[in-house]
Amino acid sequence: MNELRNRVLAEIQKVVVGQDSVVDVLIAAASVGGHVLLEGVPGVAKTLLANAFARAVGLEFRRVQFTPDMLPSDLTGTMTLRGEDLVFRPGPVFTNLLLADEINRTPPKTQAALLEAMQENQVSVDGVAHPLPDPFLVIATQNPIEYEGTYPLPEAQLDRFLVKLDVRYPDAAQEAQILRLAHRGVTPATLDDVQRVASPQDLIDVRALVDATTVSEPVIEYVVALVRKTRELPSVSLGASPRAAVHLLAAAKAAARLSGRAFVTPDDVVTVAPSVFRHRILLRPEAELERYTPDDAVRTTIGAVPIPR
Repeated sequence: MNELRNRVLAEIQKVVVGQDSVVDVLIAAASVGGHVLLEGVPGVAKTLLANAFARAVGLEFRRVQFTPDMLPSDLTGTMTLRGEDLVFRPGPVFTNLLLADEINRTPPKTQAALLEAMQENQVSVDGVAHPLPDPFLVIATQNPIEYEGTYPLPEAQLDRFLVKLDVRYPDAAQEAQILRLAHRGVTPATLDDVQRVASPQDLIDVRALVDATTVSEPVIEYVVALVRKTRELPSVSLGASPRAAVHLLAAAKAAARLSGRAFVTPDDVVTVAPSVFRHRILLRPEAELERYTPDDAVRTTIGAVPIPR
């Protein structure tokens, strides 16, 4: 798995600078059948990263720009008349990698159209279930600074995302490196140079490898303790769910494989805990007034639970 990561990262670095950790998360998510929520201001290469990742891994890629007037059928597909027969015309969700751009700008009804796809790998139209391709990965983005005219994702849908990542500005050296990349006007000329170095089957094979990762009983108990601790913090009104425990362990398995190990350590759990927990923790109003954040709650949780040795 680490060798696969190195091949994919080398291709993505041709066009995206300073987002190596996000690439690791994308590979980990694809290897466990999870989905990724990226939050960042415009212009930090969220869309470009998703496109380059799809090219490097050989995934069919589709981008959907979510808008207030978007209907569920615009995403899932619809029944159309062909000749004298009604036939199903698949929507953009029928792909390997779906980029749901600015997912919080479309109404809840359309947001919910993704729920079945993300959880069941299928969509139902007129009572008929249509399976999605395998692998299927949703990368959703949202802007953290513009909330006017947006529809925040409900907790039930946030819980379907394996991880939430904050995509930050590059540092000065990385920003200079971006300017040194070849461009055609404002378009990265190097995007066409991103070569396919893996295949969807490679991700399916890696999934079996991650599933076979060994987990000791103390690590399982540590995961449970962390999840339960998030529900006990006085600053938190809603802590992590049992699904979060499943996602945390799966992400830790992928992190172990990316480190070249066939077993999970507590450090793997600690490494992935912030990205798995931050979108699942709902703070009390008084904590938010004190500028307390979900990441602060995660740090408190990790510090309060003894690490097994």
